[in-house]
Amino acid sequence: MAMDTLFGVPIPGLLGQVVIGLVNGSFYAMLSLGLAVIFGVLRVINFSHGAFYMCGALLAWAGLAWAGIGYWMALLLAPLIVGVAGALVERHLLRKLYKADPLYGLLLTFGVALLLEGVLLNAVGSSGLPYAPPPALAGGIDLGFMVLPVYRAWVVAGSLAICLSTWLVIERTKLGAYLRAGTENPRLLQAFGVNVPALVTATYGAGVALAALAGVLAAPVTQVSPLMGSNLLIVVFAVVVIGGMGSVLGAIVTGLALGVLEALAKVFYPQFATTVVFLVMVVVILVRPAGLFGRQA
Repeated sequence: MAMDTLFGVPIPGLLGQVVIGLVNGSFYAMLSLGLAVIFGVLRVINFSHGAFYMCGALLAWAGLAWAGIGYWMALLLAPLIVGVAGALVERHLLRKLYKADPLYGLLLTFGVALLLEGVLLNAVGSSGLPYAPPPALAGGIDLGFMVLPVYRAWVVAGSLAICLSTWLVIERTKLGAYLRAGTENPRLLQAFGVNVPALVTATYGAGVALAALAGVLAAPVTQVSPLMGSNLLIVVFAVVVIGGMGSVLGAIVTGLALGVLEALAKVFYPQFATTVVFLVMVVVILVRPAGLFGRQA
């Protein structure tokens, strides 16, 4: 029987927590991925990221409740709508602040987040709104040590596919080469005929679209609420700092790893679970300020 436990905790229970941690880590990875992409190109700390995540979930809920738009269509429409809205924010608001102190960009995005939350709180209230998973993803999968809901398995698989695809685009395509060049020397890239302002706008739109897509994926897992983004944003910022500001690979790996670490902490020391991410962040900042995957200055 001793082989069935680890530090007094049953092995099946630990494996179940690892799976739950991967589900939470999938949301951390997708949200921090969008943040990392935006910071890598714009050098803007996007405090409205959680609000765009919330908008994706609320658009999915509203589409089903008011227009009969199902989950699969919401996966396409919500990120598209939020991405266009984000592009407009960058084009007409953020672009005017690029030559100013970076603090102004941070304050602007924080103001956008407060505005969106305030408007939507007045529209739908603060209570959680239920959103059922699609019938095709109902039921569960017997893993032996737990029954995993099919929808949560889909969240992990879909998030990993999206994160991997984004990484491949940035690291292995011509568009990704333009993005990396725009980060290093936008004036030189402009001299080669690339429309850098349009590239920056598209990058911001794509980054917030990733947040909205994560929101649609999260809608059947958690209660949809105008406050759901602000509750998650601080943890996601910690993930980005640990992985390295602007590092796409760091955002993905760190998001998944910290989701699992947080879940395991709930087993071994529950009081520590809500702070373990921030403790790791403090240690990483002290030892390697650029983050685990970031480049040292």
